[in-house]
Amino acid sequence: MPADFAGMRLDQALANLLPDQSRNRLQAWVRAGRVSLDDVAVCIPKHKLKGGERLRVDVDAPEADVAHAAQDIALDVVHEDDAILVLNKPAGLVVHPGSGNWQGTLLNALLHHCEALVQVPRAGIVHRLDKDTSGLLVVAKTLTTQTHLVRQLQARSVHREYLALAHGRLTSGGRVDAPIGRHPTQRTRMAVTSGGGRDAVTHYRVQRVFEDCTLVSCRLETGRTHQIRVHMAHIGHPLVGDPVYGKRRGAKPLLAAFARQALHATRLGLIHPLSGAPMQWQVDAPADMLALLAALEAGEADDA
Repeated sequence: MPADFAGMRLDQALANLLPDQSRNRLQAWVRAGRVSLDDVAVCIPKHKLKGGERLRVDVDAPEADVAHAAQDIALDVVHEDDAILVLNKPAGLVVHPGSGNWQGTLLNALLHHCEALVQVPRAGIVHRLDKDTSGLLVVAKTLTTQTHLVRQLQARSVHREYLALAHGRLTSGGRVDAPIGRHPTQRTRMAVTSGGGRDAVTHYRVQRVFEDCTLVSCRLETGRTHQIRVHMAHIGHPLVGDPVYGKRRGAKPLLAAFARQALHATRLGLIHPLSGAPMQWQVDAPADMLALLAALEAGEADDA
């Protein structure tokens, strides 16, 4: 990087060095991790240069171009103002682009819904839901509100409550306090670990007990990858339909046929980054979970 670029924004420097590329494309490359300074990826287009850094740009990654392209994908908007966007994510929608899912993601949809999100890292996404988990998710519309929301998450002041259908009969609620880290041998899985994991706390309450499963509400105190799925499996009650941590063998046909983990983010509460007012939203479980619960209730009524 030329020494006289000191103090210049990274995206501005790239525009000078690569005039054949559009500013939007260069910013997308930065956010996708395709630009490094002194062998360290820099994912913030506004990053200020010192001058003299060794620059590398990976221009041979067409998937990353698609990953940050705006796409007209329908969004279920629960709330929107100048600072935040609250969505009800459907099951099956991937949040972040990645291997095997370079397009058709929530990030692509957000960039189409609000063009200004191209200026915010990760298009304003501050927390995620698994592909096959449905429910509420908040997005920051500016860098300032994104920082505010991340700090709320770190302070554990964001209220996140989920509905989950777990195998087996639970008679009372409880608290799972067990660290979560990568599985020692199966790297695509998470696991409760005795050492090296990050602290993770889940509170659960019984909502309805069926013959072979229990509907519970789970409140996250922390937000680790697959936290509810791992914690419920850890206490011997994996989620119905969970392809990674659940069980198929021995499950009744109605439960075994459910095509995804029965997990829905039903309630979200936070402090509004601009007004400072507490806000809360709640959405019902989606049609597939409601149909499963109705079938379970009907089956118990028939047995009565």
